[in-house]
Amino acid sequence: MPATKTDEGLKRVIGMPGVALTTVNSIIGAGIFALPAIVSMQLGAFGIFAYIFGCLLMATIMLCYMEIGTRITSSGGSYAYVDAAFGNFVGFIINWLYFFGFGVIGSAAVINIFADSLSVLFPVLTNSLVRALLFFVVLGSIVILNIYGTKQSVQFLKVITIIKLVPLFAIIIFGFSHIKQSNLQWQNLPPLKTFADTVLVLIFAISGFEGSLSVSGEIKNSRRTVPLGILLGSVLVFIIYMLIQTVTQGVLGSQISAVKDAPLAAVAEQIVGPVGATFLLLAAAISCFGLNSGDILATPRLLFAGANDGLFPKFLGKVHTKYATPYMAIITYASLIFIFSISGGFKQLAILASASILLVYLAVILATIKLRTKKQKGADKTFRIPGGLIIPFIGIAAIVWLLTSLNKWEILSAIIFVAAVCVIYFVMKKLKNRKDKIWLKPTA
Repeated sequence: MPATKTDEGLKRVIGMPGVALTTVNSIIGAGIFALPAIVSMQLGAFGIFAYIFGCLLMATIMLCYMEIGTRITSSGGSYAYVDAAFGNFVGFIINWLYFFGFGVIGSAAVINIFADSLSVLFPVLTNSLVRALLFFVVLGSIVILNIYGTKQSVQFLKVITIIKLVPLFAIIIFGFSHIKQSNLQWQNLPPLKTFADTVLVLIFAISGFEGSLSVSGEIKNSRRTVPLGILLGSVLVFIIYMLIQTVTQGVLGSQISAVKDAPLAAVAEQIVGPVGATFLLLAAAISCFGLNSGDILATPRLLFAGANDGLFPKFLGKVHTKYATPYMAIITYASLIFIFSISGGFKQLAILASASILLVYLAVILATIKLRTKKQKGADKTFRIPGGLIIPFIGIAAIVWLLTSLNKWEILSAIIFVAAVCVIYFVMKKLKNRKDKIWLKPTA
């Protein structure tokens, strides 16, 4: 039976396993291979509680996405949700915050980590020209795969996700026998500010699940697939992160600061020798590659959705006549990643990416609350968060708390970026109105 098409011209080909594995792939990237050292150096053995707290906070945000994702089933994810609740202006800001502030900059950083991991084994990748060629080949191959078909891209992501999970499960299973009980004990509670800063890092590390919903227009039976897919994928990720932290802390203890750049490789080396460290470096590279693949599958749909709503140039809304994929949005997005990956400018904008995703989350929670008040056909069949507004309000409080952890320069950077996006919006709107007037002006 052929896949059904949406009114956007896209095919609904993604099922629950696809959403679940895309969620896992969107969250588990390069961070998990270095994160245990960051947490341990800040909190020591108490770090596991930061994971628990961070996961609970993120769960409140995920539940809001699960509810609104069953109400709004068009492409665009976060942008589509906010646009439906608050209109084009707010939707435009969220679209830019996500696709550029978080997507482009984040993916540029990830693909550089991909090259860094491989450069340990292949030193030639420290050469800037060779590095740029690698980026071009990798991003080009991902673009071709995504244009060829969404179904094929999701199948590829399933394989990549399974491949990068294998070494993580291996460390968890074989690492427990090497844990020293003394490494899991703590003497004093950490300062609240240190705990908050660490949770902030963890929130960013376990974000990304929303990327799986950017392809909402290509998800089958969204009302069932979205909540189940996100729930299964997120629970799996949370369990993996906490177990990895426990094993790494238990095996390395205070030695973790000496191997802060590759703590999991150090654990693997203790378990099976030097070959284990090499295997983990390759796994880190594959994980980065998978994360970029998932991002180029999901985020261009925001450009596509924005173009269909008249917020972005029309060419970004083109759908391939044969493969039914938003090919121009995919090519444009990957090109931006390539430019920033070789420019190095992404390093200075990394903090902006962190602030951006928090603002996106806040907008989506507020959109969830507002859409509850709107009558919608079939709303009784959509997923609804239990407990009324308790969970959304907890999510709002958590985000506000995390935003207060940013310093004044980080907050100022976010404000300047949002202000610039507002200027772009009104300029584009003015140009569009002028064009419409010229088009409608009667001729003599």
